[in-house]
Amino acid sequence: MSTDFQQARRALGLRLRELRLSAAGGRLTGTRLAQRLGWPHSKVYKLENGQQTATSEDLRAWAEGIGRPEVFAELDARLKGFESHIRSWRRQLAAGHRPVQDRWNLEVGRSQAVRVWEESVVPGMLQTADYARHIFLRYADLHGSVRDTDAAVRARMRRQEWLYETGRKFHALVWEGALHALICPPPVLTSQLDRLAGVIGMDTVELGIVPLSAPLRLPPANGFCLLDDRLVVAEDWHAELWLDDADSVTTYARVWATLRESAVYGADAQKLIGAVRRAVRAR
Repeated sequence: MSTDFQQARRALGLRLRELRLSAAGGRLTGTRLAQRLGWPHSKVYKLENGQQTATSEDLRAWAEGIGRPEVFAELDARLKGFESHIRSWRRQLAAGHRPVQDRWNLEVGRSQAVRVWEESVVPGMLQTADYARHIFLRYADLHGSVRDTDAAVRARMRRQEWLYETGRKFHALVWEGALHALICPPPVLTSQLDRLAGVIGMDTVELGIVPLSAPLRLPPANGFCLLDDRLVVAEDWHAELWLDDADSVTTYARVWATLRESAVYGADAQKLIGAVRRAVRAR
């Protein structure tokens, strides 16, 4: 979780405490407010101390509970301000994976060049439908989200039409370990590796594989995506970080360029993918 996010959440918590202490009708204790709202007292404590992220519903209830419904707009604006950059999976997946894929399709559609680094899975833009289905199912299990798997797969496959449009360029870097990962059955992974080998040579795709044996100037940390030079999206277990400030974009671009120095391309990438494919089939 980013320092900026933590600071913003703590600032919101301080504002909630300030409002509670100046509630209409007189100062409210945390216990009394919790009773009014039907919450455990620990929830009031965690929100005020920046240990829990409030929802819009929490903020509306707080404003009404202190007798100041008019402050909800201010509180909600604060929340939306820091959540525009930190997009928790809990909130994003409330309606399933399909809406998340639709938002990604819009952002990719606005872009001419996309640079991706993936250390654990094949990039979504290059996934087969069967491979994508297994990925969505694994994350739906993790987050307990709505299983709209088929709709999400269709949306992700539509995004791949971007690869066939003139003037686009998809630059993908993939850690070799991602090619071995049995997040799906071996036959599905074998077909996925065939798909990867098949895009090598496309004029809109540049696929680099970073071999396990390659010397590295940086550790192969979390995956991220750069959309032109305007936006970087980095993924973590709890959330996606959507960062559009120049410093962040520059940092991630430098990371991508550094990792690229360790990648193999063209015939060397084909050879590596083929070796992984044979190893998977032998399992």
